[in-house]
Amino acid sequence: MTGDATVRPSGEDPLAEIGGLSLGPVSGGPPVLHDAHLSVPLGGVLGLVGRSGSGKSSLAYSLLGHVRPGLEVRAGTVRVAGLDPFVRRNARALRGRVVSYLGQDPAASLNPALRIGTQLAEAVRLRSSATSASQVRRRVDGLLRSVRLPADPAFRRRLPRQVSGGQAQRVALAIALAGSPRLLVLDEPTSGLDTVLADGMRDLLAEVLSDGDRAALLVSHDPAWIASVADEVIRLEAGRIVGAGPPRASVPDPRPFASAPAAGPGAESARSAAPVGALSVRGLAAAHGRVPVLHDVSLTAPAGSCTAVVGPSGSGKTTLARCLAGLHRSARGSVEWREDGVERGRAAPVQLVAQDARGALNPRESVSAALLRPLRGVGRRSAGDASREAVRLLGLVGLDADVLARRPGELSGGQRQRVALARTLAAGPRVLVCDEITSALDPQTAGGVLDLLDSLRHTLGVTVVMVTHDLTAASGHAQRVVVLDAGRVVEAGAADRVLRTPEHPVTRALVAHAASAAPAVPAVPDLRR
Repeated sequence: MTGDATVRPSGEDPLAEIGGLSLGPVSGGPPVLHDAHLSVPLGGVLGLVGRSGSGKSSLAYSLLGHVRPGLEVRAGTVRVAGLDPFVRRNARALRGRVVSYLGQDPAASLNPALRIGTQLAEAVRLRSSATSASQVRRRVDGLLRSVRLPADPAFRRRLPRQVSGGQAQRVALAIALAGSPRLLVLDEPTSGLDTVLADGMRDLLAEVLSDGDRAALLVSHDPAWIASVADEVIRLEAGRIVGAGPPRASVPDPRPFASAPAAGPGAESARSAAPVGALSVRGLAAAHGRVPVLHDVSLTAPAGSCTAVVGPSGSGKTTLARCLAGLHRSARGSVEWREDGVERGRAAPVQLVAQDARGALNPRESVSAALLRPLRGVGRRSAGDASREAVRLLGLVGLDADVLARRPGELSGGQRQRVALARTLAAGPRVLVCDEITSALDPQTAGGVLDLLDSLRHTLGVTVVMVTHDLTAASGHAQRVVVLDAGRVVEAGAADRVLRTPEHPVTRALVAHAASAAPAVPAVPDLRR
């Protein structure tokens, strides 16, 4: 068998069905999705797995009648509740009422200028039968409670920037549920959450899907969750369905964290030749408006090392990352980089790789333009030299030169994140502050990015401060771990010690949830055999 397999979870007639769908660039070229077939009945949960760029999100978007800019439908059919979502009048009838979408970046789906309650009320009016103010208010309160959020006036008055990442994720879920949809399309809904909140989000979504009144298409790099909730799993590679079958979970490993390597191949010689330096943070305090976020934070990251910053969602990790990069101007305390032999006034030594690659890249600007701007500014390269360096940087992050002509909207989430990393490297930083840069990547691609960071540390002496919820990544790639809670450092030390024998209750909770969730994997037979 080949990519013409049809996956049919057990149940009644399909609520959603895709037959022979192929998508490709408008300008021509090979398809990004080829001859895809799937079927999801009411009450069924279908999981999609595969590497970043394999076509998972493109397949999921088709159930909403949407394709990414630069792509077109070349062949095939899509039906949701018997309607073609690519017909405009059908899309208006389906979206939010019959099929609803929850993506991996909840902040992008929330209007930063509107209060939480206003956005929920607007969704209820548009997607439900509630008309009077009292009906809308009761529905909003019910939605907030259903996603385990406070249904009080104070919370409804908050703006998106005043809630944590986990709360923003649940607000986005409440908006997705406002019209009581029969089909949920979930694209990496637990990415970017700490282990405790990710477990809570998995439980919440399992509860939402458990009554049998809904179907779901689940795109995820989280094999434990897929194994626990999906009836069937299909695997995509290079736009083709290559595997299908029921998920299975392995026995959890009670000791999931391997010892962090002190150095990689050639590290000792590279470090001995590198200048001696360190990133030093002393007494750092920061606030958003009048709300304190960081309190007396201190840490040291030696040159060529990797320091992981972990903690619950909302603990101040992203604010700390922005302070280190000089992007949070109201910060107090000191952030210094000192290195022998480096002249002041040259390329900025600290660069931030943001969690939200979509927001960090100009949607109207090609990848080439995004890379050439910093390359021309560093070292006054000629146009030819800058173009060659752009190709080299893309190769470093695992992308081909043909990506240069594309815009961010034409890339997968994983490709956008790698472009953002390449652009950061173009500035020639001495310190890379990486804010959840692997949260949207499949395990293989994430491992490649982390290996790349290790290589940069070992060969160039680049220092990495890695803000992450992935404790396995912290264990395998960081020498030191700093744990934040409520804006304070509650535990710090060698990665082996902190993750294997945690002392603070917050660290123990993070490690316990990671240990229970990490080992499960879905077993998917290969259809090409």
